[in-house]
Amino acid sequence: MRRSFVTTTFALSLAFAPAALFAQAAPPAQQPPAQQPPAQQPPADAAAPAQPSAAKVGFTTPAGILLVQVKPDQTAVFEEMMGKLKAGLAASTDAALKTQTAGFKVYKSTEPFGANALYVISIEPATPNAEYELFAMMQKTMTPEQLRAPGMTEMWNKYAAVFAGLSKLSLTPLP
Repeated sequence: MRRSFVTTTFALSLAFAPAALFAQAAPPAQQPPAQQPPAQQPPADAAAPAQPSAAKVGFTTPAGILLVQVKPDQTAVFEEMMGKLKAGLAASTDAALKTQTAGFKVYKSTEPFGANALYVISIEPATPNAEYELFAMMQKTMTPEQLRAPGMTEMWNKYAAVFAGLSKLSLTPLP
């Protein structure tokens, strides 16, 4: 029961990731129509520090593994996505992202995982509380112009459609 809830929640977050990314990259909206009152927003407290958002897929241990289930007919698309991610990471000038992904390795299991293909992403060392959600990492490697480029929504949708499940394992080495 819990596993299906986690899988469903992950699938929904993947399905809505492109829309969220597009909404962040879109220009500000025009004034609302006159018949619609503007939304009331509480005043921002200038003294309150910004709260960092918790990582959706983060590790609090020295190492971690992501078990990514991919639909069997979508393995080429997933491998394309991983190629783009690795190329983006190699070209990135973000020191924090480079540190976070220094031990990032992707493996494909020879054996299927039920009806799906299984990819194992090993992260060692893992940066504590860093975001290891694949779409968020890929987004960090792209410029604002790349994120707004024509065809990006289709690319995000294509990549989101490959996933059949995700499991995260936070690992601590034995002494």
